[in-house]
Amino acid sequence: MRIYEELFIVKPDVPEEEIDQLIEQMKSVVTTAGGTVDKVDKWGKRRLAYRVDKYREGAYILFQFSSAPETVKEFERRLRVSDMVIKFLTVRIDETLKRLDKRKKDRDKRAHRKATAAPAPAQPSVAQQMLGEPAPVVE
Repeated sequence: MRIYEELFIVKPDVPEEEIDQLIEQMKSVVTTAGGTVDKVDKWGKRRLAYRVDKYREGAYILFQFSSAPETVKEFERRLRVSDMVIKFLTVRIDETLKRLDKRKKDRDKRAHRKATAAPAPAQPSVAQQMLGEPAPVVE
C-alpha cells in the first residue's frame, strides 16, 4: 500500500453540505477498495493563483490516504466527472517520507558517533618538541 495526498478545489458557490457529501463519497471509494483514509483537511475558501473556469477562488480539500494505485485511478475518475471540482492534484508521498526517515536516521547516527567519540590526546606543539618539553596533560 502506498500513501497518497489528493488536493482538490471545489467551486466556491457549492454549499457546505454538498462538499461534506463529496468527502464522504470519496472516503467510501478508498475504504471499499481496501485502503485507509489517514487525514481529511478542509482548508476553506482561498483565492486561486489564476482564474480557472471563470472562478477566482475555491474551497480547498486535502485528502491523505493509503491504498493501491488502482484506487487512485478510480478516485481521480470520480473527481473528473464531478461538476463541483474544478482542479485536483494527486501526489505519492510514501517515497518522500522514506527518504526523510533515512536522513533522520543518518543524522542521529552521526550525532551519536560524535557524542561517543573520545577526544584525542593533546599533541605537543612544534616548539615544545624542539625544546624537549613534555606535552600538556588534559583532564
